[in-house]
Amino acid sequence: MADIAAPDTAAPAKAVDKVVAKSKAKAETLPDKVHTWPYLVRLEMLVATFVMTGVTIWSIVIDAPLEEPANPTRTPNPSKAPWYFLGLQEMLVYFDPWYAGVVAPTLIIVGLMVIPYIDVNPKGNGYYCFRDRAFAITTFLFGFLVLWIVLIIMGTFLRGPGWYFFWPWQYWDVHKTEALTNVDFAYALGFRGETASMIVGGGALLVFMVAIPAGLWAYGKNRFPTFQKLGVVRYWITAFLFQAMVGMVVKAVLRIGFNIKYIFASQWFNI
Repeated sequence: MADIAAPDTAAPAKAVDKVVAKSKAKAETLPDKVHTWPYLVRLEMLVATFVMTGVTIWSIVIDAPLEEPANPTRTPNPSKAPWYFLGLQEMLVYFDPWYAGVVAPTLIIVGLMVIPYIDVNPKGNGYYCFRDRAFAITTFLFGFLVLWIVLIIMGTFLRGPGWYFFWPWQYWDVHKTEALTNVDFAYALGFRGETASMIVGGGALLVFMVAIPAGLWAYGKNRFPTFQKLGVVRYWITAFLFQAMVGMVVKAVLRIGFNIKYIFASQWFNI
């Protein structure tokens, strides 16, 4: 009867030892800390050089002549705020002043303040790669680029006389008169009464701000580890701030594309 060969357990053990030894060697060769110079300062210097070069070329190519001294009897058309406030001025096209000038900036400040309390990254501070911070980085880029930079660009280059919207290739005609028929969201759906308008508009806001996050929570609380780490309180804080941010873009699209003035209209306030 032939002898049955015993399984060779030495090969897997050697492979494991090889991987462990390689990991230890890599850990010993890679330093735990790196010096600020030259690794960080050199990179910062290169970035600063490229930025300064770009700004210098831009200032040479773009003509920016000085205008006449301010004259209270002759205001420019349109009267624009400084560039860093043009985002807020552009928001006044889509929202009432109480929201664009008070509520929205307050939500931005409060949202930045609560970040340390809703961040559940177990690695703590100092880890900012996209893989570890995918949602946070994406949300920040969306809020900064879309809700701030794009609004500033629109207010600077696309808003002409009368604060009308002009494409870059269009002539800024100071005599342009464009009649826009702006209607409320409920009116566009066929509801004419004030009470019906409030009910429809309020229902739309509840669906967007409450029903959608609630449905997502019900679906993902047992499926997504991030939801489990957040918990119900931190989830709803995050969802409210995120929906408020996205809602501003939705309102702007409805205003530009469909001439929807208000989602919720009442005699007390409008959104």
